[in-house]
Amino acid sequence: MKAWQVAGLGEPTAVMVQTETGRPEPAAGQLLVRVRAANVNFPDALMCRGHYQVRPPLPFTPGVELCGEVVGGDRAGERVVGTAVLPSGAFAEYALMDAAAAFAAPPALDDAEAAALHIGYQTAWFGLHRRARLQAGETLLVHAAAGGVGSATVQLGKAAGATVIAVVGGPEKAAAAAALGADLVVDRRTEDFVAAVKQATGGRGADVVFDPVGGDAYTGSAKCVAFEGRILVVGFAGGTIPAPALNHALVKNYAILGLHWGLYNTQDPQAVRDCHAELTALAAKGVVKPLIGERLPFDRAAEGVQRVADGFSIGRLTVHP
Repeated sequence: MKAWQVAGLGEPTAVMVQTETGRPEPAAGQLLVRVRAANVNFPDALMCRGHYQVRPPLPFTPGVELCGEVVGGDRAGERVVGTAVLPSGAFAEYALMDAAAAFAAPPALDDAEAAALHIGYQTAWFGLHRRARLQAGETLLVHAAAGGVGSATVQLGKAAGATVIAVVGGPEKAAAAAALGADLVVDRRTEDFVAAVKQATGGRGADVVFDPVGGDAYTGSAKCVAFEGRILVVGFAGGTIPAPALNHALVKNYAILGLHWGLYNTQDPQAVRDCHAELTALAAKGVVKPLIGERLPFDRAAEGVQRVADGFSIGRLTVHP
């Protein structure tokens, strides 16, 4: 089969090489799937660089999320979504999945949309509902709102009845966030999002902040979070891990919450299944529809991972063998 492999660590376009290799062999409890669409995630780039908490042995095939068709066994022909079992990742014609974590693809979504439903939307849903306990009528501030996880958060925030303020970088991303339904879009390159949040909320601030960026995004968020607000720490795509002043959280009476969605797969797998059922229902209603920025042919997979790594993508990029 055709596959992209990483034999040494570095920038995606430098270390991802397209090759011919044998199909992976499923172990007990695993499924072999024919990849219909693979979604590009920021952790794919971090793994290429050796900067992610999961470090598969070299060489490995990257690609953590996919929509595929089961090959063989009791579930043969079933269209499924979920995460790939590394080192046999999704940027290949065939990949491996854990049978227990391969979910039925929502019929309302095509292959690319289904491939983009799992990690980003589960992260957004668990962040908003399980960790931050977002309530209807609250104000939600979303950083990187035109990205894969951010765009999911905007949609789910609106579905929950929140007023959504989206922070983006550049006019093209601003247009995408507005199209997703954000109530207010702030271009951080030309506007001060702290001032914009305070003005939009009458000085009160945001009840919930969804921050996958870190760095200056976190620092500014602490300045415009509301009384009894919640700052949700999701990642550090900006490259800088903040060191928050805990006395500031004490004085302003806000909470700092961490979210590592992957832990739910081992700590509370039923919650992941329940979330997938909820997302499938929202997709059937048209409330949830992943924003696909571009559908890339297989030979452009490395380019897609590099673009996500550099912050030049809108929504999700998907790769199609």
